[in-house]
Amino acid sequence: MTEKPEDCLLMVWSNQRSRDIEFDRANDLVDGGAISCATNTSASQFQAAIDALRAAARSGDKARMLEQLGLPLLYIDGDGEEVELDDDQVDALYDEVFDARLIDAIERLDLSRMTVVPERGGFFELGSIWLVVDKAGGRPRLVTVNRQALDEAAGAARRKAQDRQGEPVPDL
Repeated sequence: MTEKPEDCLLMVWSNQRSRDIEFDRANDLVDGGAISCATNTSASQFQAAIDALRAAARSGDKARMLEQLGLPLLYIDGDGEEVELDDDQVDALYDEVFDARLIDAIERLDLSRMTVVPERGGFFELGSIWLVVDKAGGRPRLVTVNRQALDEAAGAARRKAQDRQGEPVPDL
């Protein structure tokens, strides 16, 4: 990646009607690099998507949550099996995919804890939640839920908490 973040931001802003220049400049750099260079959109667009996802998760409203998805939704179960879900499949498997643990993870999304991968999007919780931009300057959508990664992230968090408390960490 040879682009300078400021150059990427200028390109991204050229594709947006409204801009939050101060927020974008202050929040463009995350793990993996500049949001604008890696994803072709701005930090403020990711923040808007995160806010909408958190609000939908907190509301408990299935329809509101489904509005935040990019379809097909790639779902990776706890055993690593992948399936691309369309509208009907997401609706039928909603309670499995969006269980209490995933909803809790969505409610805790924080832009500063996002990692970006050039041309692939931004992810959270060791890759358990992926947001992808489909239009330059546009708002990201949730496109991947990886249950296997979410389980690994939960295990890592438990081990970290136990380490801080000085308790022995059990073998997994």
